[in-house]
Amino acid sequence: MAISRPNIDELKEIAKSIYIDLTDAEAKEYLALMQANFDAYDVVDELDDNINKNTAIRDKFYRPTGDENPLNAWYYKTNIVGASTGLLKGKIVALKDNISLANIPMMNGSETLEGFIPAYDATIVTRMLNEGATIAGKATCEHFCLSGGSHTSDPAPVHNPHKYGYAAGGSSSGSAALVANGDVDMAIACDQGGSIRIPSSFCGVYGMKPTHGLVPYTGIMPIENTIDHAGPVTTTVKDNAVLLEVLAGIDYLDPRQYAPKVDQYSAYLNKDISGLKIGVVKEGFDLPNMDSKVAEKVYKAADIFKKLGAIVEEVSLPEHKLAGALWSPIGCEGLTAQMMHGNGMGFNWKGQYDVDLMEKHKAWRTQTNKLAPSLIISMLVGQFGINQYDGKYYAKAQNLARKATLGYEKVLDQYDVLLMPTVPIVAQKLPTEDASITEYITKAFEMIGNTAPLDITGHPAMTVPCGLVDGLPVGMMLIAKHYAEGVIYQTASAYESAVNWKDC
Repeated sequence: MAISRPNIDELKEIAKSIYIDLTDAEAKEYLALMQANFDAYDVVDELDDNINKNTAIRDKFYRPTGDENPLNAWYYKTNIVGASTGLLKGKIVALKDNISLANIPMMNGSETLEGFIPAYDATIVTRMLNEGATIAGKATCEHFCLSGGSHTSDPAPVHNPHKYGYAAGGSSSGSAALVANGDVDMAIACDQGGSIRIPSSFCGVYGMKPTHGLVPYTGIMPIENTIDHAGPVTTTVKDNAVLLEVLAGIDYLDPRQYAPKVDQYSAYLNKDISGLKIGVVKEGFDLPNMDSKVAEKVYKAADIFKKLGAIVEEVSLPEHKLAGALWSPIGCEGLTAQMMHGNGMGFNWKGQYDVDLMEKHKAWRTQTNKLAPSLIISMLVGQFGINQYDGKYYAKAQNLARKATLGYEKVLDQYDVLLMPTVPIVAQKLPTEDASITEYITKAFEMIGNTAPLDITGHPAMTVPCGLVDGLPVGMMLIAKHYAEGVIYQTASAYESAVNWKDC
């Protein structure tokens, strides 16, 4: 099948879109010269897109309602049983709904993507099934994953299992809520500004954002390549470590993966932490909306480590605030260029592109009335940076990200683990349906002050439940050097063994 060719008038319009004026004669001459290129497009058009599509019959899936989905945490339920043996045999897993599960609907929290059905499994899905996991379904997520609250998901907000009517956190809202509610043993979440750690903190479960690129993102709808992370959410440290063992490692299809260093994370469990050096980051408590009750719980958790023999000291890390500031140009301009203008995939990277997803997602342009305010404001900021400054601040922020990363590394040369609150607040009430744009957006981003910086630097960071405030969970965040997830699991395991976090 041949692609459509432009006529002279259409070519002149194309030229205008790249700031070039052509006469009719010039356009005619260029058009003749372009025919060989169009013939090459015809060759590409006639070929399959070179993706190993999954032809397995998966016809037992449905969208649960009512009493079967009281928290609105499920998008679709299914029952896909993996291998008969493996590290995850007997484990029930939910997938965030930006992760491709072949022949099962995926909408990434947005009505504009509803009806899309992936043709292949994400790399991490294949790895889990090969290790015996049972995929129980797709977990609701926030609108194109652009919210730390759980009120932006279509068609309805996700509720906190600890207190109905309160946020479950986002953007992996359903993933954390289902784990915390006991509906599944473990879930996969994704993190660009805190979307593994925020809902895990709000819901009182363990959420690990691994080192950037440790877990392949192939088959997961991106936001921006340099900040995309995927990782495990569980109720125990052991399950978290074992699941990461299954997920981690290169697949040669993901440009985020440089040379990932994989470890046996479960080997770090139940190890003594005597002499381990833990730096309590001053700037992590210095947020404008820091709840003193949350800070108190995290400081008490730090004291537990002292009692366990660790060396715990306060440390200053000015680059923490710098990394937070860098998120706006990188995140907003990057997502506008890749996820929106680039139809989810963008350009200039080698790996596996989801052509079917691009075809479906391009329709957002005719459905902008359905886009959530949390996405709209991010696009407005991003397009402003692109239009007004031609991407200068995206580029400058990426350069400065190296400086911010080095700041963490210098402190981590002195300490094994860094500690701070995961988020400055506990879960807040969900906004009402008639909430103003201001309230809607504020509730989407008010909690990302400590989480977003680690997406810029790519360091591993895990939220560990460490207490309750007014019946709602508090999380402390543990941070380590790149690919040093093991020491985080060692530290988290020691805390888990020493206390019942709900009594703290």
